[in-house]
Amino acid sequence: MSDIPADLRFAESHEWARLEADGTVTVGISDHAQEALGDVVFVELAEVGKVFGKGDQAGVVESVKAASDIYAPIAGEVIAVNEDLSGSPESLNTDPYGAWIFKLKPSNAAELDKLLDAAGYKAAIGE
Repeated sequence: MSDIPADLRFAESHEWARLEADGTVTVGISDHAQEALGDVVFVELAEVGKVFGKGDQAGVVESVKAASDIYAPIAGEVIAVNEDLSGSPESLNTDPYGAWIFKLKPSNAAELDKLLDAAGYKAAIGE
């Protein structure tokens, strides 16, 4: 059974989004996603300054089993990427909600309300 924190919002493509106190949004992949991928061996990070629309491909996570695209759960500009993932991509497996992938300055923070809450995500993944 996946860990699904109640304070996060989720995209159906398995990214999580957390609204921070400064209005930025931190993005990562869910516990369910990392379990499905298996051992993560590489993360292709977005470029700081890149602007994504909701649902745009924003990177790639590669595991021993597969490569999976990462999508922007909401529209916005990338203001930071987690450089630590370059040296230790496996942290997505060990701490999927601590090992964020990128941070966005949202174009429209109201888009967060359209993402799934914890209960909705739990239902979406059949748990």
